[in-house]
Amino acid sequence: MDFDQLETFLEVARLSSFSRAAEKRFRTQPAISSQIRSLEEEVGARILDRSGGKVSITASGKLFQKFAEETLAARKAAMTAIAETERVPRGEIVVGANEGTCLHILPEVFALFKKQYPDVAVNINRADYAKILESVIDNSVDFGVVSLPVTDTRLTVVPVHRDELVIIVPPQHPLAKQKSATIAEAANYPLIMPKSGHTRDNLDSLFHERKLKPRYTMELDSSELLKRFVAADAGIGFIARSFVPEDVRAEVLAAIPIADAKLKRDLALVFRKDKALSRAALAFIDIAVKATALEPNTLAKR
Repeated sequence: MDFDQLETFLEVARLSSFSRAAEKRFRTQPAISSQIRSLEEEVGARILDRSGGKVSITASGKLFQKFAEETLAARKAAMTAIAETERVPRGEIVVGANEGTCLHILPEVFALFKKQYPDVAVNINRADYAKILESVIDNSVDFGVVSLPVTDTRLTVVPVHRDELVIIVPPQHPLAKQKSATIAEAANYPLIMPKSGHTRDNLDSLFHERKLKPRYTMELDSSELLKRFVAADAGIGFIARSFVPEDVRAEVLAAIPIADAKLKRDLALVFRKDKALSRAALAFIDIAVKATALEPNTLAKR
């Protein structure tokens, strides 16, 4: 039994799929199956049920899952403790964030962090809001970067970035000539909307409050796709200001301030309250706060 086998078992149990676990761990499916068989032979019990066309964890597997999680956590704690004996942060931090944050907010933070702490490995898990919080709770990431508010009382929340929504339109669009536009004016045009999340919830609530009946022409789960479809004149959209400065400079999109509403999209680092933070993790928090919280939209203007 080795750490790699334990990580494979936990991934299969989490995803309920050998094939998806193989993709996640960059292995072939037969290799994943072989690791699980070896584990079951050593444990002396079936820990995953493969019948019925779906993989599920057995009663024995649930007991083994707790052991595996504790073993891997102990390994990480040991490596962190050893690294902490030196003054320079070492080890690894894993951060969960969504697509837009990965592309437009975190690169500068990571660049600053790596310049100061080159011996710390940084890994990014890209996911949506719900998956990020789930990953923080199950300790598969050290931090999540998510939009506020966060209501889970098990988490510590550290605000790191202030942002606001703007209307985005193609440069030739009638609204592009205006210095600002109202929510009602935007609702007169076909809208390309995020499929879910805080931004979608806030916009739906605002339209309802204003008694507006906008026409949603597309619903997308990617901020980059939303920008591309708006640029192609398939509709107009709403997006965080810090996601579009390069597109505006390239005259691919025009960003129009909202005249009669302030829709915030503030970001925070979240981590478990019971988590013992390593020196590297504390250094990352410090740099993230300093790099992104200088002034609202500082990064968007650089």
